[in-house]
Amino acid sequence: MSRLGVLSLLLGLALVAAEYDYDGYRIYELRAANAEQGELLYKLSQQGYDFLNLRRLLGQSSRVIVSPDQLESFEKLLSEHQLSHSLINENLGATIAEEFAQRQVQRRLSPISGKGRLSTDRYYTHEEITNYINDLADRFPTRVFLKTVGWSYEKRELKTITITNGDRRANKKVIFMDGGFHAREWISPAAVLYVIEQLVEKFDENAELLKDYDWIVLPVVNPDGYEYTQTGTLARLFRKTRQPYKLLGQTCYGADPNRNFDFHWNEEGASSNPCSDTFAGPQPFSEPETQVVRDILHTYADRGIMYLTIHSYGNYLLYPWGWTSELPETWQDLDDVARAGGDAIKEATGTDYAVGSSTNVLYIAAGASDDYAFYAGFNISITMELSGGGITGFDPPASKIDEFVTETWIGIRAMAEKVIEKY
Repeated sequence: MSRLGVLSLLLGLALVAAEYDYDGYRIYELRAANAEQGELLYKLSQQGYDFLNLRRLLGQSSRVIVSPDQLESFEKLLSEHQLSHSLINENLGATIAEEFAQRQVQRRLSPISGKGRLSTDRYYTHEEITNYINDLADRFPTRVFLKTVGWSYEKRELKTITITNGDRRANKKVIFMDGGFHAREWISPAAVLYVIEQLVEKFDENAELLKDYDWIVLPVVNPDGYEYTQTGTLARLFRKTRQPYKLLGQTCYGADPNRNFDFHWNEEGASSNPCSDTFAGPQPFSEPETQVVRDILHTYADRGIMYLTIHSYGNYLLYPWGWTSELPETWQDLDDVARAGGDAIKEATGTDYAVGSSTNVLYIAAGASDDYAFYAGFNISITMELSGGGITGFDPPASKIDEFVTETWIGIRAMAEKVIEKY
């Protein structure tokens, strides 16, 4: 395609995308200077404001989307509380439309041809990811095994890939990893795919990680939401699953799968409002996707050593508890493993990852998968929040994918080595 053709396609797609919402929405960066201001930000996050990231530590910046309808009251709050702020985007709709158009062009210019590894040139659909792990099972039949573990609400197949060293030794210890809990966090499945590639296609370099451990990986927990975010600019920042729920005659879609687990379900940090981004669901495990994760955790609880769930964004390595500021008795073991990952990344790339329990480092979030996995019997349970990119933080450009997933693998490999050393 000629340069003129690409530009014409970009313009056309941008015009189509611009018909969607977020027009006139703004993004503000906020800094809480004291505990009162920090508490204000947390309350706003529970009252309909969409925080792209919410920092607990004073002096660190948080980002929030403000709709035209919220603008007047929001600016009044800023003034009344003398909250340090800056406007970093005055029309989110236009920015998302431009990024959407660029991705559509990129998809056309970089199709998947034949079989083999997925490049880090772009983000992939759930179908493309499934086709890739199917291909791995065909190419490495003695080391790679697939299992259909369930179906999403919209009937997309959920498959795990079990990666072994091929010695067929039964009852090895297990590392279970998943990605794609939250729909808009595209870098998460990309990072998980890179881990799969390293363990399978670069086995000789990583054989020690598979000597006494099998790795079980669910690349996309929430395929319905993930696919929905790729349909247009209105959907790009959607977070939840896609099961519909009613509220006063209005249909709102999805629950937050990372608030839907039956351990301190629907306590602080979760919402009972179906239209909230942190809606915990009408009951625990209301979402078929979280039922799948639950069942995997229980299936392997007797030999499961580490559960690792990949999210974005914020550069965090978090461990239980998320429902309380109290620490579990074995918190030092959790901290040792998480810090091994953070230290390895810092040494290799200079990127700083904050390490600690979810509530103490980030914010309280009851009903999450990492707490549930630890409760279910996994010795180590860690949420890894990756680096952010783009104006929202959830849009690392394609040119950054390789850098981000490589960095993530450095941390994951170091954590796995620490787990092997300890257990």
